[in-house]
Amino acid sequence: MIKIRLARQGKKNDPFYRVVAIDSSKKRDGEPLAILGFWNPRANVIKIDKKTVDKYVSQGALVSPTVSKLLE
Repeated sequence: MIKIRLARQGKKNDPFYRVVAIDSSKKRDGEPLAILGFWNPRANVIKIDKKTVDKYVSQGALVSPTVSKLLE
C-alpha cells in the first residue's frame, strides 16, 4: 500500500521535511517512490505538487493526517 507522508531531513534541532509517496512497509526515511514537495516548519514554507498528490490518491494511496493538514 502506498502512503503519502513526511520524511525527516535536515540536521539536529533544525528539521526539514519532504512530502513523499512511499510504500507503507518502508521506514520513515526509506527510499521513496516520488518526492512530492517539502515543508520547512522553521521558516513556515510549504510547497507541494497537488496534481501529483491527486494522481497518487486516485490510484489508491492514503494520505497521512499531517500531510492532509498541510494540503488545506
